[in-house]
Formats: sequence, structure tokens, C-alpha cells
Amino acid sequence: MKNAVTKLASLLVLLAAAFAALPASAQLAPTNAAGVTMGHIHLFVKDVDAQKQFWTATMGGTVVQNGPLMLIQFPGVYIMLRKADPAAPPAGSIVDHFGFAWKDLPATLAKWKTDKVEIEQTGNPNQGYVHGPDGIRVEFFGDPSLATPVAMNHIHFYPVDIPGMQAWYAKIFGGIPGQRQRQSSPGLIDCDDIPGTNLSFSPGKPGLAPTKGRSLDHIGFEVKDLEAFAKKLDAQGIKLDEAIRAIPNSAAKVAYLTDPWGTRIELTQGLAPAGN
Repeated sequence: MKNAVTKLASLLVLLAAAFAALPASAQLAPTNAAGVTMGHIHLFVKDVDAQKQFWTATMGGTVVQNGPLMLIQFPGVYIMLRKADPAAPPAGSIVDHFGFAWKDLPATLAKWKTDKVEIEQTGNPNQGYVHGPDGIRVEFFGDPSLATPVAMNHIHFYPVDIPGMQAWYAKIFGGIPGQRQRQSSPGLIDCDDIPGTNLSFSPGKPGLAPTKGRSLDHIGFEVKDLEAFAKKLDAQGIKLDEAIRAIPNSAAKVAYLTDPWGTRIELTQGLAPAGN
């Protein structure tokens, strides 16, 4: 009996060690006090298959399904694709680009070079941009402390009124205002932290275009209770562009609004597939 107990205890120790060695889950981050977490980035693309290949083979995402919704899963965010003829790339709009971090950036860069991926670097070996179809430009960083091979890092806005945008996202989505280190050059970037991502704000030029209709058409936040969140928006004088609707054959519900600077935002509840 004693030997059996000893063997069971040893087995439990081995199982615990095995589970501890597994990478962290790729699910969305838990919501903040406002009931919000990063949800998705929705791209309007000419060739869905080419984008799918880029986000899986090149960037390391995994395709999952939530009913009719195809999602490309990364820790902290989903990439969604819709076939369309985008009016322009993200550059020139209020949201210029977004970024991911890689645990082993040297190995990732070596793979990209072997695969002849277009890479743009600025002199910092730990930072740069990778170019995808439809003018999508993704900033990359190396972060050996990551628990997963790749993770969502930030969305980069270029408003004229940085304090105003920082305060708006803090008030509406519970972002925590602060600053983060600039990677391409010395200095700090004003930002809001939202679970799953960082919203970064750099000085922009007047007249930047709204995101709607461009290849980065909108960003998405997952909320715990969409109806309650919509009521809170209404009480603050913020009207939805599109009312809440259910996605057929899934548990997801969605609604849309636009921020004061022209960023189209989708609100979702139940975006993640069951079990994620």
C-alpha cells in the first residue's frame, strides 16, 4: 500500500511538471473592471487564402471556428478576415498598425528570411515591421519572458489630441493610462493598457482617415455583458452605429460604434469558440 501511495505521489508530481511546461492558453485575457478585454482585429482583404497563409504559416496563428466565424487565434487576440476590396492600407488612417511580440525573435527572423517575407527594420535588432498582403504592416518585438511563442502586443493610433484619446479609452473601456518604452528610438509613448493589448498613442497629422473600408477596417473588444455595456454607452451619450445582433449558429453577439477620431470598433460577446 505504501509503495502504491509513493508511486501515485510520484506520478502526480510528474503530471504537475508536465502541465507547468505547457505554454499558456491562447484564449483571450480576462476582462477588466469595465468588463472589457481585447477581442479581435478585422481585416478587409482581396485574397482570403493569401491572408490566411500569412497569419498562420508566417505569423504563427491557428485557425479556429465559432459557428460560421473563422478566427485566426493568437494569445490575446483573434484576426478575422472578410473578402472585400479595401479602399487603402492602414497607413494614412487613425490606426496605422498593430504589433505582436515573439519569444524567440532571432529564430522567427531567420524563418522569415528563409521564407522571403518582407521585413522592415529600423536599426534595432529587437524591433521592426513585417509586411503582409493588402498593405498590412505588423510591428514585431522580441520578448524572451513570454509564456507563449507569440502574443498580441499593441494597437498604434496617431491622433492629434493624444490626451483626449487616452482619456476616452480609459473612460469608455477601462484602459489604464500610462507610458511604454519606445522600441525604435529613445523615449516614451503615451498609452492605455487593456487586458490582452496596449493602446499606444503617437502624435498624428490633422486629417487622418477613418478606418472603415480600409484593409484594417475595425478593431474589436470583447465585453462580458453586451446589453449592459450598450446601456452604459447610451447613458454617456454614445450611440451605437449598429444595434446588437446575434450571429446565427453561434453564441456570439455583436454591435458597432465609432470613436471620436474615426476608429470603427466592434463590440462582441461570446466571440471565442466553446472551450477557448
